[in-house]
Amino acid sequence: MWLDLIRALALVAVIEGLAPFVAPERWRAAMLRLADMPAGQLRIGGAVAIAIGVVVLQLIHQF
Repeated sequence: MWLDLIRALALVAVIEGLAPFVAPERWRAAMLRLADMPAGQLRIGGAVAIAIGVVVLQLIHQF
């Protein structure tokens, strides 16, 4: 189980690093726009991302 968690975290690090590596200026502009958003909108976006992730994991687990 711990090995799977470490693998998942490593994959997150790879995915998170892709945008600033490939398009650093666009990534910076996106981060500046996010910094200007109200906390409530960021929280809703995070909740939606979590929900999508859980649904995808459940679908993968079933198949």
